[in-house]
Amino acid sequence: MSSQNPDAENSGASSQKPDARTLVDHLFRQEAGRMVAILTRLFGLHNLELAEDVLQDTLHQALKDWSLGGIPDNPAGWLMVVAKRKAINIIKRERHLRHFAADMDNLLKSGWTASYTMDHIFLEDEIKDSQLRMIFTCCHPALPAEAQIAFTLKTLCGFNIYEIAAALLTTESNINKRLYRAKEKIRHERIDFSVPSSQDISARLDAVLLVIYLLFNEGYNSAGDNQAIRKDMCLEAMRLAMLLTEKPTTNEDSRIYALLSLMCFHSARFDARIDNDGCLVILEDQDRDLWNKELITQGVQFLSQSASGTTATAYHLEAAIAAEHCLAANFRETDWTKIHQYYTVLERLKPSSVIKLNLAIITGKKDGPLAAIAALHKLGKLKTLESYYLFYASLGEFYAQTGQKEEAIGYFIQAKMLTKSAATKEVLDRKIGACR
Repeated sequence: MSSQNPDAENSGASSQKPDARTLVDHLFRQEAGRMVAILTRLFGLHNLELAEDVLQDTLHQALKDWSLGGIPDNPAGWLMVVAKRKAINIIKRERHLRHFAADMDNLLKSGWTASYTMDHIFLEDEIKDSQLRMIFTCCHPALPAEAQIAFTLKTLCGFNIYEIAAALLTTESNINKRLYRAKEKIRHERIDFSVPSSQDISARLDAVLLVIYLLFNEGYNSAGDNQAIRKDMCLEAMRLAMLLTEKPTTNEDSRIYALLSLMCFHSARFDARIDNDGCLVILEDQDRDLWNKELITQGVQFLSQSASGTTATAYHLEAAIAAEHCLAANFRETDWTKIHQYYTVLERLKPSSVIKLNLAIITGKKDGPLAAIAALHKLGKLKTLESYYLFYASLGEFYAQTGQKEEAIGYFIQAKMLTKSAATKEVLDRKIGACR
């Protein structure tokens, strides 16, 4: 990457001039983690804010240059080259004023070794290693578990505060507090940007896998107010999971393959989930001929590979549930009894409010809408579901199935007020219209 020249690339820009802001937003999601990881590898975790500043400066320059001169042939490479130049300038300017990463400090401060060190660190393999290192560093056991997740989603995955709060079913105020405390702890305790030992990696893998899971989930069911599906986020989550399969310290953990299986099954349905008008299509109405058969086959292979472990985890169960959906010939032939059994075990293994909600929904599929309504009302006391749109949307759906249209409309309206997703609001509007 170090040989690429952003100035030269601009000269080959497309004459069609795609929207620069849209592309920069897309690349922020796709490249932010890689860029922050490699910059933090140089600067040290204690200089994380400096790395974030370089990232923001690079993105601002891209927006300015690309809006005027056109988009380069390799936008991601352009960003990395510019970030490297900015990092070099900072190191030259501040090498006598600031300490960088412990194992980099002397190399970066010497005129003899600085250039070689920078070229080496910006090689593709080093960037990949730095990103894995950064993920495990962010999931440091010195930070509370909820802070690890919020910090990693913000730093490496490009989530905004609202998206983190939606993913963790909490408030934006709580997320801001967690992030502030995490950064203060890193600063005061001088948490190092170092490769954990094999034992430490195993201890941190739970949090790392949860981050990847939440990244994929946000892409698959975007909480934001723009696209219903963020394929770039889903692909990034899958890429990060694949990185874990390439490392001897992690590649034998069956949970990784179960998570990859789950992501393959969900990704296989991408093309059928959005209609020609950009609206969400519910599972029952999806054209299964549009499902990606290769991804389904890959999902089955990963699920089989995940069976090498000694225990079934939440990822195994969720992948098995997704497999039932993907392998059913049609919606009517879905084995709801088996899916209900999987969810029952999953709820015991991972008793979260969202799993309880899904179990109640599947109860309706298996035993009818009245059974679902009763199960959902029992969950109404859970505080974490008070502001979750899907809880009210589910009640609306099952009330509509029983013919209680006014009650259904009320719940659909409540659900609509609790989501920012334009695609989800469109689905709810259609359901309200059908009831009327």
